Amino acid sequence: MSALLPAAAAAVPLAGWSVHGLWLRRQLHNARRDPLTGLRTRSAFERTAGRMLRRGPHAVIVIDLDGFKAVNDTFGHAAGDHALTAAADALTETLEDDGRGGIAARLGGDEFAAIVPAPHDHAVPWLLRGLHGHLCAPLNYRGHTLTLGASLGACLTAELPTADLSLALRRADEAMYVAKRGGGGWLVADGPTPSHRTSNGRRAGRRGAA
Repeated sequence: MSALLPAAAAAVPLAGWSVHGLWLRRQLHNARRDPLTGLRTRSAFERTAGRMLRRGPHAVIVIDLDGFKAVNDTFGHAAGDHALTAAADALTETLEDDGRGGIAARLGGDEFAAIVPAPHDHAVPWLLRGLHGHLCAPLNYRGHTLTLGASLGACLTAELPTADLSLALRRADEAMYVAKRGGGGWLVADGPTPSHRTSNGRRAGRRGAA
């Protein structure tokens, strides 16, 4: 019996460290996830997407919801949160759960980004069309029907001189902007050359640009 006491005493600190290690891992996981949608944060997305680009051609996608402010103003912020989580679910289901190997992130507000392997360029328009339809599906919220649109822009990294995530996001953002100005929908960027001037590293006119 006496021989068991020192072993038990030594096990207590080890158990404490195990619990502490589990807590730290959970905190790190939570720091990399948006608390509302569960999607990756921008920084977590950029780290993972940067590694993915080294494995071959991908499509980098920027998504902006259309009509989100109207939903917030009409039905309240809880309805807006519901719309954001529904959009996150659509992204996860389309890009991650269907075995496509993609990942998605919430950049902030109603802005999202995603990256998905694209070994065959001709499949990307089909993917964008399906994702757009999923994002625009009417939502039921407390007896009300919420209707939002979406604007999507994509950049094919196979068309870039190097697998540069920053350039891919910029070109996808520009394509999204063109789609939004046309009333929503989706558009694939035409080549690697930026089509808009930038301010503070962001497309002029974009939120966060001077």
